[in-house]
Amino acid sequence: MVPAIRADRSRIARVVTLAAVVVVLDQLTKLIVLNRLTPGVPVPVVQGFVALTLVMNPGLAFGLLSGIPAGWRWIVGLLSLVALVVLLRVALRILPSGGWREQSAIGLIFGGAVGNLIDRTRFGAVVDFVDVYYRDWHWPAFNVADSAITVGVAALALVVLVERSPSARA
Repeated sequence: MVPAIRADRSRIARVVTLAAVVVVLDQLTKLIVLNRLTPGVPVPVVQGFVALTLVMNPGLAFGLLSGIPAGWRWIVGLLSLVALVVLLRVALRILPSGGWREQSAIGLIFGGAVGNLIDRTRFGAVVDFVDVYYRDWHWPAFNVADSAITVGVAALALVVLVERSPSARA
């Protein structure tokens, strides 16, 4: 086999493996939460800061578009698919020359996107359960997939900004 093809397959295999691990962890935690928590009833983890609270989010990240009528929810699914296609295009541009950081970031983002897409397909909403709060202020509830997407996007942004900047190349 040609070394370049082997390297491309190796990169793709790493991305797919990490994405699969994220999907499995995401779906496993959601299964546990769905079987053990009552919707909207918080279970304190760190008193005054973190609780597990089952929330079904029919919208996008941070609950955006969650208030649209049920008949229009297909827009949320469509936007999710469009985001996945855009990510695929970005991945195809970055992976051939990218190292383990880029591969890890893309794997995390893909895994998180697929995990949440599975929820949208199964339930028409994403299962969220990590509730970070202080007094009456609550960050929007999130899950393992959301965390993977956030870490992946931040890592990819750092790589692009730091390692590919003109000063880093000098």
